Amino acid sequence: MGILEKISEIEKEIARTQKNKATEYHLGLLKAKLAKYRAQLLEPSKSASSKGEGFDVMKSGDARVALIGFPSVGKSTFLSLMTSTASEAASYEFTTLTCIPGVIEYKGANIQLLDLPGIIEGAAQGKGRGRQVIAVARTADVVIMMLDATKGEVQRSLLEKELESVGIRLNKHKPNIYFKPKKGGGISFNSTVTLTQCSEKLVQLILHEYKIFNAEVLFREDCSPDEFIDVIVGNRVYMPCLYVYNKIDQISMEEVDRLARKPNSVVISCGMKLNLDYLLEMLWEYLALTCIYTKKRGQRPDFTDAIILRKGASVEHVCHRIHRSLASQFKYALVWVSFWVEGEQGVRPRTAPGLGMEQGVHTLCVVFLPFLWGLCVCPP
Repeated sequence: MGILEKISEIEKEIARTQKNKATEYHLGLLKAKLAKYRAQLLEPSKSASSKGEGFDVMKSGDARVALIGFPSVGKSTFLSLMTSTASEAASYEFTTLTCIPGVIEYKGANIQLLDLPGIIEGAAQGKGRGRQVIAVARTADVVIMMLDATKGEVQRSLLEKELESVGIRLNKHKPNIYFKPKKGGGISFNSTVTLTQCSEKLVQLILHEYKIFNAEVLFREDCSPDEFIDVIVGNRVYMPCLYVYNKIDQISMEEVDRLARKPNSVVISCGMKLNLDYLLEMLWEYLALTCIYTKKRGQRPDFTDAIILRKGASVEHVCHRIHRSLASQFKYALVWVSFWVEGEQGVRPRTAPGLGMEQGVHTLCVVFLPFLWGLCVCPP
């Protein structure tokens, strides 16, 4: 029996098994086996020769966004509208057969947008070059899942299932579980919270399925067996996903309102160019980028060339971005934070006269490096 057949049998067994206290250990073992077989399926075969070539492109710009969706949902049209790249678009399926990159210029940042070929059901098993598409998606900072508004629910569930099966976790955070294999001493299990989904016995059974008999496990939050398996495997990718429902001009206003109220969702129409500006704003928010501009001594900030950093970056990140040796010359920085008075925006210095490299830089903040130049963070 091949790996695909084993995966199919386990999925059927999970589907027909009732979920209760008596079957939770059995289901936990089945899920552990399923994750192990799926990991083996994704590993390239050593005996197989590499026929053809992939379509991964060099990562460029300040962030990378992957367009994922079924064939003929409007991905190529969206790329052509948002970037200066012309991607072939037609009413028939499989118009795009390779990865087509484009660049979105927004708020001084260059965002690389990848138009990936449409994937079909069973892409995780390699159907329709699905593995190559998903491999590129794993390298992105944000995934835009393009859906046809007329059949968005079906497409969304199928795509989520395909991405879930290859270790891509959408809009989820990494489980707060400490796991460390050891050379001896058995399995040490502890938890700082009350566990309602996992028990010590179930954790031991899952570890034994992976041939792990000595390890230290600490649950810092109430997690499910699936989340614990993700921690053991260790190759999961957690990334934000924006669900974009295209072709809203073909559905009723009531349906548009229902889709727009879903979490992490945006409704657009590429054909009529509706709501594209709001989509860009949401994309910027999901990427969590900050624009920083240089300022010479005694002059206003230069807003023509931005330094793009992630939110939560510190003065040290700014120094490294300008030049590698700049951090070694650093002495202190003066930081101004934003404030509003009667609806007017302004800046004022922080109480500390000199701040170190750990000081965070964020939106509506001004940083001055006395020995070189100042830095100003642009509002979003």
